[in-house]
Amino acid sequence: MSLLTILRYPDPRLHTVARPVAAVDERIRQLVDDMCQTMYEADGVGLAATQVDVHECVIVMDTSDSRDQLQVLINPEIIAASAEMHVAEEGCLSVPLVYDKVERHARVTVRALGRDGQPHEFEAEGLAAICVQHEMDHLLGKVFVEYLSALKRDRIRTKMLKKARDDLRGD
Repeated sequence: MSLLTILRYPDPRLHTVARPVAAVDERIRQLVDDMCQTMYEADGVGLAATQVDVHECVIVMDTSDSRDQLQVLINPEIIAASAEMHVAEEGCLSVPLVYDKVERHARVTVRALGRDGQPHEFEAEGLAAICVQHEMDHLLGKVFVEYLSALKRDRIRTKMLKKARDDLRGD
């Protein structure tokens, strides 16, 4: 396994729409393993392949307190969503140290392939529902800050660009 580089907003590659995985083969399983290591190392609860510059429909997530309930979602789709909405504060490994409130469906039912290539369905609520919707947005080329006002997005963009410049200079 190896750590992957997480793209940072406003990198335009984060807006690339992912393509479906044609076959769950050794290459995809290696990607899943590398994404898991990267997510856990970065102390995240979810990671989409788009965030590591691989534009295929792959998500890893673990919203458990014990950090031992990994879920692998290949070609995920939301097949049902509650009418009830919930607002919660979100963050993102691609937008470090930025948190803001986003409205999402309170519960979703998801169908996906697992690491073994077998289909499965599950219902998610709470943090898991937020996480799966957030990560699926990444597969569609959408970053959570796009739910925020233009003013907030511009401030975040400026902050992230400044941080990138400072990091390059070693500040």
